Amino acid sequence: MQSNASAQPPGGKKRMPVLGIAASMDNDSLAGAAGFSCLEETVKRMLAPAVSEDVFAANIERINKARCRIQTCNVFIPGYLKLTGPAVNEAWVLGYVDTVMQRAEKAGIRLIVLGSGEARKIPEGYDPDMAKGQFIRLARKMADIAKKHNCLIAMENLNATETNFVNTVAEACQVVTAIAHPHFRLTADIYHMLRENEPPANLLQAKGILVHCHIAEREKRSAPGTERQDFRPYLAALRSIGYNGRIMMECRWTDPAKEYAPAVAYLEAQLNEVYHISGKK
Repeated sequence: MQSNASAQPPGGKKRMPVLGIAASMDNDSLAGAAGFSCLEETVKRMLAPAVSEDVFAANIERINKARCRIQTCNVFIPGYLKLTGPAVNEAWVLGYVDTVMQRAEKAGIRLIVLGSGEARKIPEGYDPDMAKGQFIRLARKMADIAKKHNCLIAMENLNATETNFVNTVAEACQVVTAIAHPHFRLTADIYHMLRENEPPANLLQAKGILVHCHIAEREKRSAPGTERQDFRPYLAALRSIGYNGRIMMECRWTDPAKEYAPAVAYLEAQLNEVYHISGKK
């Protein structure tokens, strides 16, 4: 499996990350025209067991014809399938994961983002250390299934309004490192970092395990450029650890036809400055 933090081109010039969008495939043409190179769909719509075989087959056809590359999905584990606490049913979880991963392999999906704030939420009164150990053990088994199907699971940090387990990149790094499985890696969500007032320097801890990124502006989860958010300190941290994978805009959009292209231009300008201008000596 190809790493997102691949070797740099000859001459030492660092390749920039590629920009994508977390959106429905219905927006593929619009996203491609605006300059996005990849699109992130959801497990719920594309790969979940509840998706019929006919719909899944149609999804594969759409993926193969899409203008944007579709190699990642989010919205992985539904809230009713618990990953921590006394209600965890390991057989159900692993059965669900196996179906998703089998379908991911058939569809050419190579990375599944594990946000799933409700599924991983620690129940009130449950010991946090016990929950963490429980999650780590279950995640290793999930990662074994992902390996079998040539896929990665990439856990993301979620702010405290969405879950009470792993709210920062720093915490996510600890958990991913403890899981210690090559098919269980990290998604750094810069929007959630901003919500938690987490410093860019924490991304330095992610070197070697970071395979994916999400981004949006802090206040309203708006698209880059709406509130003129300065992402450059976070992008500089990514550059310093050699990250050149995907950065997916996971935003609230009001008028995609008008908002997509300006968002791409805004973030590309900051990436160009950080990865090229600011990197020159």
